Amino acid sequence: MIQSDTVLVTLADGVLRLTLNRPDKLNSFNEEMHMALRAGFQRAQDEDAVRAVLLTGTGRGFCAGQDLGDRDPRKGGPVPDLGQTLDRFYNPTLRLIRALEKPVICAVNGVAAGAGANIALACDIVLAARSAKFIQAFSKIGLIPDAGGSWSLARILGEPRAKALALTAAPLPAETAAAWGLIWQAVDDDALMTEAEALALSLAAGPTLGLGLTKRLIQAAASNSLDAQLDMERDLQQEAGRSADYAEGVTAFLEKRKAEFKGK
Repeated sequence: MIQSDTVLVTLADGVLRLTLNRPDKLNSFNEEMHMALRAGFQRAQDEDAVRAVLLTGTGRGFCAGQDLGDRDPRKGGPVPDLGQTLDRFYNPTLRLIRALEKPVICAVNGVAAGAGANIALACDIVLAARSAKFIQAFSKIGLIPDAGGSWSLARILGEPRAKALALTAAPLPAETAAAWGLIWQAVDDDALMTEAEALALSLAAGPTLGLGLTKRLIQAAASNSLDAQLDMERDLQQEAGRSADYAEGVTAFLEKRKAEFKGK
């Protein structure tokens, strides 16, 4: 596990908390933070003790995307290969988040811009402070949406809204993002972390094997035909039905008690 103060990492009660920690830079990404965040999600994948992930940021912003101070063209030097940057840093982390068969909750505590917005949108459940805004800032510097943004915006919002947000870089308030279905909820600023923590703890205590299969199933629906999705439901339900969590869930229901799931 990479140790870096650019991402604060704690594990308690099954919840791995990953907190972006460059508040003086609005938690924008440099190489160190890229690698630390990826290591955090790799740990979530590798360790059975991790049953849910909670991602958030310190300070007044969630993440402003890439730290452009590292790419000042006035300093001279070679033109950066941004495709290589995506291949080396952003895309592996995005793929980890999507493939992780454990719930990933994101608490957007302030502005989420550029790749910062799109990393948040890659998570399974997104809560945002009412003061937060989502900004597809790429067009302001002549770039295209990346970190999965073109994929998630088009699928969640449809082509008209996705194009408008990407082309204008207009800030999208959290309450509008929730109303449009881009995120799960906008909550009062002072309640954000309380609600996000409660949600993460609840999911971590749940039947996380089944939750992970559910995540896989829903993510596949966008590209599957109905027949393929029905077959996938059959196969994953067969797997879930053989789990210890299913047996515990049914037993607890019949005994009128709270289930004690183990994620197995």
